[in-house]
Amino acid sequence: MEKPWLKSYPEGIPEEVPTPPYRSVRALFEHAFDEYPENAAYTNMGKTLSYADLDKLSMQFACYLQRSLGLTRGERVARIFCMS
Repeated sequence: MEKPWLKSYPEGIPEEVPTPPYRSVRALFEHAFDEYPENAAYTNMGKTLSYADLDKLSMQFACYLQRSLGLTRGERVARIFCMS
């Protein structure tokens, strides 16, 4: 199959997209939790959370959803934004 768009690619850009090293965003975060627990994961309004903090807080939130709200593992959760 001819791929005419490849002619417009800058030098060094591969023709094929490489296979990502992680199968999901979850796998990416779990790697960061294990490999970089003390590194900054998130900073906002002068507060920084490390990957260890994020791991702990996300687990606590998951436990709240299951224990307090009765959700089961694998249920989907969505947030509805109200614009008023």
